[in-house]
Order: sequence, then C-alpha cells, then structure tokens
Amino acid sequence: MTRINTNVPSLVAQSRLQNSNQDLQTALTRLSTGLRINTGADDPAGLIASEALRSEITSLGKAVSNTRRASQIISTADSGLGQVSNLLNDIRGLVVEAANSGGLSAEEIAANQLQIDSSLEAINRISQSTTFQGSKLLDGTLDFVSTARSVASVRDINIDQANLGAVGQISADVVIDSAATQAAITAATGGFTAASNATATFVTGTDSITITAATAGSNFNDVQVQFVDDTGAGDVAASATFDAAQRTLTVTYNSTAATATNRDIDAIAAAITADGSFTGAVLGANGADAFVEPTTTPSTLKTGGEVLNADLVFQLSGEDGSETFNFGSGTAASQISDAVNLVADSTGVSASFSSVSGITFSSTGYGSDTLVDIEVINEEAGGTFAASLSADRATGADIVATVNGVEADGDGNSLSINTSVLDLSLTVDAGSSTNFSFDITGGGALFQLGPDVTTNQQARLGIGSVSTGQLGGANGRLYELGSGQARSLENDVAGASVIIEDVIAKVTGLRGRLGAFQSTTLDSNMVSLNETLANLQEAESSI
Repeated sequence: MTRINTNVPSLVAQSRLQNSNQDLQTALTRLSTGLRINTGADDPAGLIASEALRSEITSLGKAVSNTRRASQIISTADSGLGQVSNLLNDIRGLVVEAANSGGLSAEEIAANQLQIDSSLEAINRISQSTTFQGSKLLDGTLDFVSTARSVASVRDINIDQANLGAVGQISADVVIDSAATQAAITAATGGFTAASNATATFVTGTDSITITAATAGSNFNDVQVQFVDDTGAGDVAASATFDAAQRTLTVTYNSTAATATNRDIDAIAAAITADGSFTGAVLGANGADAFVEPTTTPSTLKTGGEVLNADLVFQLSGEDGSETFNFGSGTAASQISDAVNLVADSTGVSASFSSVSGITFSSTGYGSDTLVDIEVINEEAGGTFAASLSADRATGADIVATVNGVEADGDGNSLSINTSVLDLSLTVDAGSSTNFSFDITGGGALFQLGPDVTTNQQARLGIGSVSTGQLGGANGRLYELGSGQARSLENDVAGASVIIEDVIAKVTGLRGRLGAFQSTTLDSNMVSLNETLANLQEAESSI
C-alpha cells in the first residue's frame, strides 16, 4: 500500500540509483586512471602496500640513475687514464732509446728529452682537463685525505676504497709482526787466506827496506810504490805520501842533500812510517848508509790476507738474472765483492765485504720473490770458498703485518688489505718494523648505489692525481724525468727507467681498479636494481 509520508519504493529506487552512480563513478575513475585503488576507501590495506611499493620504486629508480651516472664518470676517468698510459709508453720507449748512448748523438738524446718534456706537460694537462659536468676527476680532488704521508716510515700509499661511516673518518692501525728481509748468503772468512798485512821488500844497495801496511787485510794489495829522487828539492827531509784513490805510495828524497840524515836509509824508512798508512823497516847492517833507489824490486805490495786460496769459478743467480764469475788464486775478497756489484742491476744481487764476517751476497730487493743462488762450478785443490758458504740458495721474506687487526697480504716491503670497510696498499721503508697509525679524514668519490641512504648502500672510491708531481712511488716521481731534473736523460737514464716502470704499473693498476669497480660493483648493481625494480612494479601493479 502506498503511503503519502513515506514512499518506500521511491526511497529504495533512489538508494539503488545512488549506489549505481557511485559504482559507475568508481568504474569510470578506474578506467580513466588505470588504477584499481584511487582513494583509501577503495582498499585501505592495499593503498598502504601500494604507496610503500611506489616509494621503493621511486628510490630504486634513482639508484639506477645514480649507478648509471657513476658508470659514466668511471668511463670518463678511464678514457683520460688511457691517454696517460699511451704517453707513458712513449716516454718509456724514449728512455730505452736514449740508453743507447754509443749509437745516438748528443743531439738525438736532447731531442728525446724534448719529447719527454712535452709528454710530461700533456700528462699534467690531462690531469687538469679530465672533467665530468665541471668536476675534475684526475687532479686528486677525488683522492682520500689522510695523515699517512706524515708517517716517517711510509714511502708510498694508495687508498682505493674506505667506508668512513657516520662519523666521516676511519683510523688505520698498522702492526708489523716481522719486517721484510733480503735473501742472503755469506762466504765466511774461512773461505780466504787469514787476514795479514800486505808487504813488500825493496833492496837498496847492501841493505833493504820492508814496507808493510798498517792494517791487516787485502785492501793494500797492489799498492804501487814509487821512489822519486828530487835532486832539486834542497836539503829537506825525506817524505812519503799515500794516494788512496790512485793506490800509490810516493816516497820522495834527495840523494844530494847536504845533511846525511836526510838521505840515508833510516830517514826513508822513518818517512814511510810517518805517513801512518804503512810502516818502513830497514833490514841490513847499516841503516845510516845512503839510500840507493831500487832497480830490481817488486813494484807493488802483496800477500795481504783475505784472498782466495785457489782458482774459483761460480755462477751467481738472483731474481733478475745470472752471471758467471772466474777468479784466480790470490784474488782479494774485496775484489770479488766489487765484481759482483758491477753487475748487480743484471742479477739483482749485491755484495759487501767485511774482514770480520767475509763476503755477504744479498738480494737488492726484499721479499719472498728475491733469491740468491751460488753454484760453485769449479774450485781448484786447496780452495775453501765452497766450504765457507752458509748456504747454496736463500730467499727473502715478505713483511708480516695487520691493519686494524686484519692480516694484510705482504709483498716485500708492501702490504695491502681489502675488506668491506677499507681497501688500501702501502709501502714502508726497506726492512722497517716500526708500528704506526694514521687517519683517513675524508675525500674520495661517494656513490649512492642503493635506495636507502646508508653507508652499506654507498661506495666511496679514491681516484688519485695523475700529475707528474704525484705519479710515482718509493723510487721517485715522474717529474724527475724532466729537463734539468735528477732523472733526466742526461743525468740518470737508469733511474728514469726505474721510475717510468713504477709509474706505468701504478696507472695500469688504477685503470684496472676502476674497471673492476665498473664491471663488478656498478654493472652487477645495475642488473640487481633493475630486476628488483621490475618485480616491485609488477607487485604494485597487481595491487
């Protein structure tokens, strides 16, 4: 029945119409936006989930963009380093060519030096001009700032990566458990004739003078003795002068001196003794006889100790090569040492002689890669050199150290660590065992690689300067190859070769490190972020 005050069918119709309009509006909104949830009323729980996902998707999108930007920066830096590498290779070729001084004129070597100077200028220019959106990449701006260079025993340091955390710095405590050592073999004094004083006897008339070195050992063997009769000197006392550089003892007297004591044998012997390096003794009946210059006598002192007892042939090998030595009986130990040192750059082995310990053959370098190997090929009867050797073969030892409690990899005097917090390598003074610490207080290129601004989603990479004043290591800096510098082609070609090899290795290492960071950290991060981004977008779409 229809009622006038309350038309129920009409109200029901209006309610259904309103619901239909709302459903139509919702459907049209979803059709126009393409979204199932447009307001919180559509699906409160779904809205919360979708908005959280959208926030993550936005962050991931920026992380992908950041990673792509970082890769572009690394590529730009590597491009500049590639040009530096080409210039360094050119410099190395010029240095090797200039070492051929017997085949090149002075003008040609000077031309090579001009090319080197030009290349050094180009390297400095690349260091300053390699930029990305106004930020310089290779001038040291992106290198880490540390107090390591103020540590006296640190020769060189490279900080590749460091997580400075929320405080913005990190300390490094280096504890050296054992220092790097050289390979060494000793030929003890038993391998040579026992130390004695070099001596020689000079017959003068019916008498003779014996001249003996004041110090035992072979150092005065082959010292030449010259007697000079200076008849124009006047009535002056006899004198003796020893020239150590020329290994010559000159005895001056005047056979026509008015005073007899200025020209007799005793006076000559006294003058020799007064010099201090030798003693002179008269052997004969009358030291007051006039001195007669010897005519048939030995010209040099001999028989000083520390000499080989027999002919000897041995091969000496080191990390750089081998050399065969052939010495006759009577060769002084000091002469053997000198001969080894002449070719030390070819063998990697040097020698030092001591009248107390004998000859010590030592590797020029430090570490487990160094060696000294002595093979006695032939020693004549009566020889004792082979029996005096402390070993036939010896190797050195690498430095053993920890950095912040982490055991470091040792290589000679260099050590390195690579952890999630710190990646560095440094070189200490040869054989140093001094502990030290330093702080990394900032610097480095900071890359945000994840969606959250936390240190474990960031990477801080150090890119050092490639200017000629900074490129180098323990052996010197690249600028030293310039005209007028200590390692120029004119002053030290061998030293220039050592430096350029160190610099090439350092630049190559930097390029390799940047390449590894780009191919592993950045590229893998890009793949991971893109996959995560796709999954989140799919999840958000389904909601």
